[in-house]
Parts: sequence; C-alpha cells; structure tokens
Amino acid sequence: MVIATELCAMSEYRIWPGTGKLFIRRDGKPIYLGSSKAQSLTLQRKKPAKLVWTQAWRRLHKKGITETNLKKRRTRSTKVQRAVVGLSLDDIKKKAAQKPEFRSAQRDAALKEVKQRKKDNKGKGNKGTSS
Repeated sequence: MVIATELCAMSEYRIWPGTGKLFIRRDGKPIYLGSSKAQSLTLQRKKPAKLVWTQAWRRLHKKGITETNLKKRRTRSTKVQRAVVGLSLDDIKKKAAQKPEFRSAQRDAALKEVKQRKKDNKGKGNKGTSS
C-alpha cells in the first residue's frame, strides 16, 4: 500500500496525510508546510539553508553523505624541475643520469685540486713574507 506524501517547503521532511498545512502564496503557488514551526519560519521569510535542522542546510554543509561519496578528491601536485642559477635544466638532468661512482670520483678529483691550490698558495705566502 502506497501512501501519498508531500514534502515540506521549509524542512523538506515528509508530510503524512492528516498533518501539516497547505499555504497558497499570492502568486498562486501551493506550499506544503509540515509543522507550525515550518509555517512560522516561512512566514518570517527565513531561508531554509540557514536553519541547521533543515535538509537544505544539511545538503549545503555536506552532512549525511553516504560512504561511497565520502572519499575526498585530491588533485595530485605535479613535480616541476627548474634550472638553478649556475646550472641549466639539461645540465641537471645529465648529472642525475650519471652513475654515483663517476660523480664521487669527480668530487674526489675536485677536492684534490682545491687542496693542491691551497698548498701552493701557502707555500707562496711563506716565501713572500720571509724575503
């Protein structure tokens, strides 16, 4: 057995037969109101979306959503490589592609060169002061 129910214009709750009021607006549109509370608030021209107990407010604030839609959608951040002041993007990619052994060997060679330069500068500095 199917019972014809209406929806309240304010709360969007079901109005069962024998309850509620039918209010006809000036423009002739019928409005079903489920309770005196809904009628009072409608006549005060309150917006249903601002009343916490109405379905409009719940829909607006995403309350009572089923578990299937509960998962939040996230936008994945894409990584962007940029050039550094001293190196271009191509140089950075070449260095990243090099083998670690090769890079460590280059680093060791550069360190040896710097140490040699320091040693040479120290030797020159001592000779200059003693003469």
